[in-house]
Amino acid sequence: MAREIGKLVPVTLNKIKQKGMYPDGGNLYLQVTDAGVKSWIFRYMIDGKSRSMGLGPLNALSLADARMLAAECRKQLSQGIDPLAARRAEQAKVKLLYLRNITFKQCAEAYIEAHKSGWRNAKHASQWTNTLTTYAYPTIGGLMVQDVDVGLVLKVLEPIWKTKTETADRLRGRIEAILDWASSREYRTGDNPARWRGKLQNLLPARSKIQQVKHHPALPYDDISEFVAALELQEGLAAEALKMVILTATRTSETINAKWDEFDLKNKLWVIPANRIKTGKEHRVPLSESVLKILKELHEKRINDHVFPSRNGKSLSNMAMLVLLRRMKRDDITVHGFRSTFRDWAAEQTNYAREVAEAALSHAVGNAVEAAYRRGDLFEKRRKLMNEWARYCYQPKTAGKVIKMRA
Repeated sequence: MAREIGKLVPVTLNKIKQKGMYPDGGNLYLQVTDAGVKSWIFRYMIDGKSRSMGLGPLNALSLADARMLAAECRKQLSQGIDPLAARRAEQAKVKLLYLRNITFKQCAEAYIEAHKSGWRNAKHASQWTNTLTTYAYPTIGGLMVQDVDVGLVLKVLEPIWKTKTETADRLRGRIEAILDWASSREYRTGDNPARWRGKLQNLLPARSKIQQVKHHPALPYDDISEFVAALELQEGLAAEALKMVILTATRTSETINAKWDEFDLKNKLWVIPANRIKTGKEHRVPLSESVLKILKELHEKRINDHVFPSRNGKSLSNMAMLVLLRRMKRDDITVHGFRSTFRDWAAEQTNYAREVAEAALSHAVGNAVEAAYRRGDLFEKRRKLMNEWARYCYQPKTAGKVIKMRA
């Protein structure tokens, strides 16, 4: 065996020029290519298959070093280990360690970049960045994402969990999403320490126990006709926008960002595209005669694609209607609160089904099973409801009565 190993002589290696495989013994070969490149190869049989494993070039690995590596490979073979498979596994392990050498902040930035094109609201990316920068990055931003554990997540959340509960809960959800993304990219392993169920629910009080639901201050529906009468005396685009918000029961952003191509005035229809609706589903709004009157007057004076344009050519500011309320000395109510006014009126003063009123507000109705069976949007029933609402808003204030649903 001693004569079978150590066949090559160091001083003769540089003299070898011809292409070929030159054995040193013990499965070690010097390989010479057509271009004269020389490297060490370990050749062996395992499971009846011949395999070749490169050890390194001659200019980087001496004969002595190559023999040591070959000896290690023969030892692995004697233990039933495939040297090539073992090396690949070690390389994969090193690569994984390198990949995991990424911080939470780097993962967060990559997550936002990967998802922002799919977010309906362009502001979401800045909202994510702002909350993470303010509350998460100071504690865990510079840490390896693999090292973020329950204790560190709690260190981020506990200072604001009771005082800024809604913000803290959103932050928790964002951290959870980022860590799930990191796990999918194999930057970390193990359970997600920001998950509520089975994790943080055992360590933090439930949001419902420490935060009272704050409703938007709303005008009682008994006072709506008196308010609308006062609103008719106000001048300016904000007053017209607020009337439309009230009469259509839409959200502020849905109204002020409306464009003329969304309207079919002939068929008394407004179609709000899915990317402008909170639920992400297109919403058809029936238009009463009162709304049509507002729109026709605005259409005659239109200056661009926006129904409610601002001086800079874009849409009306979302603060314009709030400023109007303050000018009317109505600090006790909010613009969004008029949706509650409409909902209370529909529930207490009409016999329309709950689903009709909820659909008018573009709320998701029922569970997934219900949604699967309810293909329509109750549009014709909603048209009747919104016509009744418009009449109610403009009628003189009288004692309430139940409005029968028309067939």
